[in-house]
Amino acid sequence: MGANYDVIVIGSGHNGLVCGSYLARAGLRVLVLERRPVIGGAAVTEEFTPGFRASRFSYVMSLLHPRIIRDLELRAMGLEVLPANDLFCPLGGDDYIVFSDDVRRTQAEFARFSKRDAEAYPAFARELEASAALVRRLLFETPVDPVRRSWRNFRDTASLLWRHRRIGDRAYRLVDLLGQSAYDYLSAWFESDVVKSVLAYYASIGTFAGPRSPGTAYVIMHHVMGEHQGAGGWGFVRGGMGEISASIARSGARHGMQVIAGAPVAEVVIRDGRAVGVRCADGREFGARVVASNATAKTLFRRLVAAEHLPPELLTEIDRFRTTSTAFKLNIAAERPPHYRAFDPAKTGFAYPSYVHIGPGIDYLERAFDDAKYGSYSARPFMTPVVPTVVDDTLAPPGKHVINAFGGHAPYTLKDGSWADAKPRFTRVALDVLDDMAPGFSAGIIDLEMLVPPDLEQIVGLPQGHIFHGELSLDQLFLQRPAPHVADYRTPVRGLYQCASSSHPGGGVSGIPGHNAAREILRDWRRLR
Repeated sequence: MGANYDVIVIGSGHNGLVCGSYLARAGLRVLVLERRPVIGGAAVTEEFTPGFRASRFSYVMSLLHPRIIRDLELRAMGLEVLPANDLFCPLGGDDYIVFSDDVRRTQAEFARFSKRDAEAYPAFARELEASAALVRRLLFETPVDPVRRSWRNFRDTASLLWRHRRIGDRAYRLVDLLGQSAYDYLSAWFESDVVKSVLAYYASIGTFAGPRSPGTAYVIMHHVMGEHQGAGGWGFVRGGMGEISASIARSGARHGMQVIAGAPVAEVVIRDGRAVGVRCADGREFGARVVASNATAKTLFRRLVAAEHLPPELLTEIDRFRTTSTAFKLNIAAERPPHYRAFDPAKTGFAYPSYVHIGPGIDYLERAFDDAKYGSYSARPFMTPVVPTVVDDTLAPPGKHVINAFGGHAPYTLKDGSWADAKPRFTRVALDVLDDMAPGFSAGIIDLEMLVPPDLEQIVGLPQGHIFHGELSLDQLFLQRPAPHVADYRTPVRGLYQCASSSHPGGGVSGIPGHNAAREILRDWRRLR
């Protein structure tokens, strides 16, 4: 075994960097190994055509937790968040709706479609925020295993229940969110299809589901839990999303954390039931007392750890962990941003809609899912086109723009044909949707990159291209994420931990799985020495 460390982190995605930075701050010798030549996993800024840089995968900041920003001093490390404008939703023709953090402003928008919905919105917003506040309290909890028989587990379970003993009736509302479809949940509050579609849009982002699919109500809340300024807590990062990863890496480096890029890990080395290091694809070996994996659970348990070291029932659970993805991403270099037919700055109160949702109607969203459900890409995909270059001049040449468009649905596997053949056609379909709302936009495109689920898997290791590392559904959350008995960031292998988005509380650029895994490693550190 080569150089020895206290901890080796597999993967420099933001969670791996967060985990490593906290451990380095605690005085441990930490090495982070990254497969790609650039660090950051899905939170990277890369040049995709000469002169144009994009947040190539994740594209806006929402969930990165203020506690992590504060603890790791990320603002001092260069992190600068640029607020996005209110959410602009073109509906076709000259119609639109604006969704804002300002409840009264949103009420006024809703009232154009339903006075009843406008009156109901403040109570709905309070209800959703109360549920979000409850879930936020659980974000930093370590999931317990209620069937494990040990004094420590009994103590931890009792402590968790005691801390949250005042949940009361709020627990029933949370059950509604976890079990109901977005459509059913919203229909209890609103009558207008337009109003419902503004909120139901969030339920389809990154998931293989439509607004009428059971369990999608929770995904709405997951997307709006951000605690930052801007519509739903969203914002742009100056320099792109890679600056999040870079600032975390700089924070860890101040305490001695090392990062090596271009070093794909091929195997976790296990001796006598304990992880003792890793072996890289080029044959290099690094020893450590602890190995923390930021690779998705399927990669860790099915590729990096030999099956002989794991219980068969765990492997069965991991195989059943649902990661089917239908997300796609367009990175566009353009002469100008989209000029939406329906946008009027005098009416909206802001100069340009840099943050947009295109998904006009529940049926529109559901039909986009229907196409994917039967193995085809959406004939009319929903999309979130954002234009960071409106506020960030570091990404494109003067006067030019970068547009990131994220949407669905594009199945991981097409029923008829392959993505190699279908990608040009689907790219045209997506651009047609943009051109319908912003006539003539595609005529000003300089170059573009279309990423579909197999690309997302191949480039950054997202399982089947799933941006959350796995569906955010009741059976795949908290004590069952990624599988029963391994939800506490530990594994059956002593000294081997998980810190990826396939762990609680799930995906999004939050850093919380990395934070929580580091806490559990430090909790176990003395007995691991």
